[in-house]
Amino acid sequence: MTTINRIFICFILISINTIAQKQQKLSFQVVPLGVKGGIDEKNLSAYLLAPINTKDYICLDAGTINSGIEKAIENKVFKVPTSKVLRKYIKGYLISHAHLDHVSGLIINSPADSSKTVYATQKCMEMMETHYFNDQTWANFGDEGPGFHIKRYHFQTLNIGEETPITNTAMTVKAFPLSHVNPYESTAFLISNKDNYVLYLGDTGPDVVEKSNNLKELWTAVAPLVQNKQLKGIFIEVSFPNEQPDQFLFGHLTPKYLMDELHKLEKLAGQNSLNGFKIVITHLKPPAQNIVKIKEQLKTQNDLGLQFIFPEQGKDFEL
Repeated sequence: MTTINRIFICFILISINTIAQKQQKLSFQVVPLGVKGGIDEKNLSAYLLAPINTKDYICLDAGTINSGIEKAIENKVFKVPTSKVLRKYIKGYLISHAHLDHVSGLIINSPADSSKTVYATQKCMEMMETHYFNDQTWANFGDEGPGFHIKRYHFQTLNIGEETPITNTAMTVKAFPLSHVNPYESTAFLISNKDNYVLYLGDTGPDVVEKSNNLKELWTAVAPLVQNKQLKGIFIEVSFPNEQPDQFLFGHLTPKYLMDELHKLEKLAGQNSLNGFKIVITHLKPPAQNIVKIKEQLKTQNDLGLQFIFPEQGKDFEL
């Protein structure tokens, strides 16, 4: 064997090993169907999450569904019709809270959807059954609540802190309470794929403003996963720039309050534990100049070495 051949074989083996290591580190694929908070009804909170190299997606909130799938098809993330993604690829929905910008896509698309499970905590589920799927505002596509039950959706109530299998996937979920204008409840979802995890937070205010310990307790629960590098990323909202007064936060975060909270997480997980850690920023509210300001403030205040991801509708990424 010539020296050139040996070098070529070594190069191939190194490349294969590098690719294998990369695939081993990446555990989830994400397709944002909607990324904003506020008034853009075609681009509201909804994120498809699946174990890597599968089509077994759970939808994290459901503000926008159809328009987001169409964007993903335009970007060649999906090469099948919109109806197939909706009916076959999306295995269920995790709803953090019942505000319309997090559930409107679920409601509007329900007549075209297939049978699957909608997961939410008790208060959230009660609100959806009472105000939306109540056979008056909208037909009851569920199997509980008022009126005639179409039974397209199985409404499954999540118990706080209890691990629940996500039907037709290899994933499980554990719910944690959040405060979104205290005492209104939102939810954080800790999703597992074998020994790897992603944390998704619905709308939340900072503990200091909300007079709550919900985020502190959440950080305490996930700190060991950060230490062990099992937590692959956190989806968390930043709705307003730092200039927004506390009395007008309405249960949301600013860059300053996000960094304050992540410093608390780092203190629990260990010094430099968040260096290079992926933070997916969700729920940025228009106008455009506010979004630009939020991004600039996060970059300026990032003293933890975080890797901020600003998702774009219909463009996939991996964690």
